[in-house]
Order: sequence, then structure tokens, then C-alpha cells
Amino acid sequence: MFKALLLSQDDDGNRSHAIAEMDDAELPDRPVIVDVECSTLNYKDGLAIVNGAPIVRSWPMVPGIDLAGTVARSDDPAWSPGDRVIVNGWDVGESHWGGMATKAAMDGGWLTPLPDPYTAHQAMAVGTAGYTAMLCVLALEEHGITPDAGPVVVTGAAGGVGSVAVAVLAELGYEVTASSGRINTEGDYLRELGAHELIHRDELSGPARPLGKTRFAGGVDTVGSHTLANIISQTQPHGCVTACGLAQGMDLPTSVAPFILRAVTLAGVNCVYEPAERRAQAWRRLARDLDPAKLDAMTSTIGLADVPAAAAQILAGDIRGRLVVDVSG
Repeated sequence: MFKALLLSQDDDGNRSHAIAEMDDAELPDRPVIVDVECSTLNYKDGLAIVNGAPIVRSWPMVPGIDLAGTVARSDDPAWSPGDRVIVNGWDVGESHWGGMATKAAMDGGWLTPLPDPYTAHQAMAVGTAGYTAMLCVLALEEHGITPDAGPVVVTGAAGGVGSVAVAVLAELGYEVTASSGRINTEGDYLRELGAHELIHRDELSGPARPLGKTRFAGGVDTVGSHTLANIISQTQPHGCVTACGLAQGMDLPTSVAPFILRAVTLAGVNCVYEPAERRAQAWRRLARDLDPAKLDAMTSTIGLADVPAAAAQILAGDIRGRLVVDVSG
């Protein structure tokens, strides 16, 4: 038997969630069985739990796009019982049962070795949010945005991706401008992570001019829509903005002017389907460049029963940093 947070939908489209005791025989037919220790709560998980479709594409569903644990059984020669592993993405928690359970059935190609410095809890404190933040940092570096290039803006800075991005960029020596709607309550927190300047999200959330006064060498945007358009319009020549979220919206109301007159690069970051080597690269860099003390400072822990309420909070923008889910709790 194993315990899981199970999302269900009846024939009339009514959705519900419950902590369920399930038989191992109910696990999907996949080659690797993992004893899960921890998962996380991400924005996408909040959408799945609170809103259901279009995030959830198969019912019933165990949510959780992340997990960390130990291989219990494997028919995949790449993995053996006792291997410590993590999973980020691959549509788990959306199309395939995810990590908010004490057991999970996975394809071998979805697994990444748990980096040596991390416990399962620490790896899930990083989770998809932190892994995505590091992919954004790698993209900035690969486009030549160095610490001496100028300020780098991080939007949604008090959230999961934003918190890790601020901490890593500051650790690497960048001058970080943190944008948040909660600077009155989270200003000290963001400064402790390493933010050099704080700006309210309202400065970036209105309609953008085709070209604004240059302000940033680059950016990590978790918001999309007008916010992303404003960052692009205020990015200096040959700068780079990474886009990884859509909290404000999926639209991008801008023009080609920044791209053809300033040679600004918009680098999309897709954390879901990155190949194994890129994932391993990101996790190696996280182990090197993310201060464990800052990771602890941005992390809280909840149990499975706490997840539905926390899901509503994360969608409302009321969660600071990272939430680890202790699936045994």
C-alpha cells in the first residue's frame, strides 16, 4: 500500500481531491518504482490542484511535477534498487502520475541522479523552480551576460524561481534588481538573498513602449505579458532576457524594435524536456553556486494534507520561496 494525493473528475466534470490509501497494483505500468521521500509545490502544481484542466490531461491524477527518493525496483538496466534519484518535468503530475505520493512509477529516462551534496529534502527545496532558475542563469551566461555587463532584473522575485535566481545571480557577482509585488513585506528577505535593488512589480506591469530607456543587461522573467514586454524594451544593446513563466499572461504585447535596433535576445527556457546532460549541468551548477544557507532560508516544509490549501496560496502569490512536501506527513 502507498499514500497519495489523488485528483479526480467525475462524468459531469466535477473535480475533487483526497488523500488516498492505494494498492501497489494501482501504480502505472512503468519500469522503475521509486520510494518517494519528498516532492514540492510549484505554481503548475497549484494550477493542477485548484483549476484542474488544462494542466491535468488524464484522470485520476497524482499531482507533483517533482520528486526525490530511492529506486525500490527497476526493470531498466540504467537504474538499480538503492539508487538515489530526482525527477523534474516530463509531464509527471500532468499526463503521468507525479510525486505527491509515497511511491511513484517512472520511466528510466525521466530520472536524474540525486546530486551528491543534496539530501532528498534539499533537492526538493531546489526542485523544478530552482532547476529552472539555473537554466535561466546558464542561458544568460551563454549569451555573454557577465556580472560586469550591468544590472539583471528578476521578476516574481519572492516566488520559487525568483528566489533561487536572485540567490544564484548574487552569489555569482551580478547586480540583481528584484521585482515583486511584495517588497513591503519581503524586502528584507530579498536583500538577504542578495538583491541590490528592489522595484515594485507595478513599474513593469503596464503597457510597454516599443523602446524604453535602457536599464538592464538581462533578465529572468517568470511573469510574461506586459512585464516581459517592458523588460525587453528596457534591455541594453546585445542584452538577453530569459522567459520561463506566465503568471501575468501568455501574451507578449511588444514590437520587433528591441530585437532589430538593439539586438536584444529573448531566450525561452523549457524545463520540462531538457536532455539528461543539460539537466546534469544545471544540477552541478546548483550544487556549486546556490548557498545552502540561502536555500534553507527560502524553504518551508508541509505535509500532503496541507497541499490543497497551499496550492490556493501559491496561485494567489502568497507563498514565499520554496515549499517542500514531506509525502509521509
